[in-house]
Amino acid sequence: MRSPRLAATAPLLPLLPLLPLLLGLAVPPAAADHETGAAARAKQWQLRALRLHDAWRLTRGEGVLVAVLDTGVRGDHPDLRGSVVQGPDLTGAARTGGLWGHHGTAMASLIAGHGHSAHAGANRGDDDDHGVLGVAPAAKVLSVRVTLENSDPLRAGRRTGGHHAVAKGIRYAVDRGAQVISMSLGGGSGSWKGSAAEEAAVRYAITRGAILVASSGNDGATTNRRNFPAAYPGVIAVGAVDRRLRPAGFSNRRHLSVVAPGVDIVTATATGQYVVSDGTSSAAAMVAGIAALIRSAYPELSPHHVRRAIERGTRRRPHGGYDAAYGHGVANAALALRAAERLAGPAQALPLPAEHFGEPEPGPPPGSRALVIAALVALALALSVRVLLRPRAGDRPRA
Repeated sequence: MRSPRLAATAPLLPLLPLLPLLLGLAVPPAAADHETGAAARAKQWQLRALRLHDAWRLTRGEGVLVAVLDTGVRGDHPDLRGSVVQGPDLTGAARTGGLWGHHGTAMASLIAGHGHSAHAGANRGDDDDHGVLGVAPAAKVLSVRVTLENSDPLRAGRRTGGHHAVAKGIRYAVDRGAQVISMSLGGGSGSWKGSAAEEAAVRYAITRGAILVASSGNDGATTNRRNFPAAYPGVIAVGAVDRRLRPAGFSNRRHLSVVAPGVDIVTATATGQYVVSDGTSSAAAMVAGIAALIRSAYPELSPHHVRRAIERGTRRRPHGGYDAAYGHGVANAALALRAAERLAGPAQALPLPAEHFGEPEPGPPPGSRALVIAALVALALALSVRVLLRPRAGDRPRA
């Protein structure tokens, strides 16, 4: 059973509908936890689609802090325990009972979930074959609450986030050292037109080396509106594909950078269990995890080059390199790391001016070009000397 698509009519929405993974499981609680954790891992089809096991031979995201701007993250879930740093609540609303942290916890698990062992008391890494594995399981998550859950009654008749909550959250994350900022949100600051404060915060983050990733939106089958913060310049906008790597019908087809798995995705919940969900939220969280892997392996790369590596390291690249439904293709962690390795080499190119499109023309590196020019000059001088020294006609020596 699949949950209905989110209509995305309210401002600043967490863009992911959720559905319990196992319903009516008539077994004891301990056995239920064991069975649910095993089922969660078995249903993670994105692990193969993103080639994560190949990517993890190089890095698992060590040393990277990923800020999750969302509804809050519950750090006590077994798959996230020890990986979450709690930041501020910028919504201006109290955390009422269990009405917070569902969407944020789900996103955090896709970024940095490390799974857990079925054996009580086991150390992390001993046998973590249950639960959700994120794309960067060794990364840390900084939770910044900027919006409310769809089910929170406080959403009715009021703003869903504090004044400029997303803009403040971006700046807070950067100032606390976040290298990647994940935003599975829509309708920033209550407007589908974005806001000057958010755009300024995005520029602030990029100039300080942070990589920003956001979901493209879930109304691709209807209005297909521009979705903020995904539409701000410099933000990696992510759409969703299904198990066959086809664009999901709900995925917005505007300003896409790449697409990633976003259908039938298992995530952790705020209650310690798991859900199955559809949405571009999941896709964006996974690409944020890929950005964390690149930042961990190649910390010297700029946000521009990290984005370029993600866009170059894709599968199913459209004819011509880009189209509205796929962006630059389906994100792939192993291929993105390979592209990042090439960009991190000594001949790394500087970002092109905004008005320049396409790749630079191929040619010899600057040092080789200088040698060729010097050789041509020397040859020209030699030919000139030869002409000057050649005897002119009629100047033969007399007998």
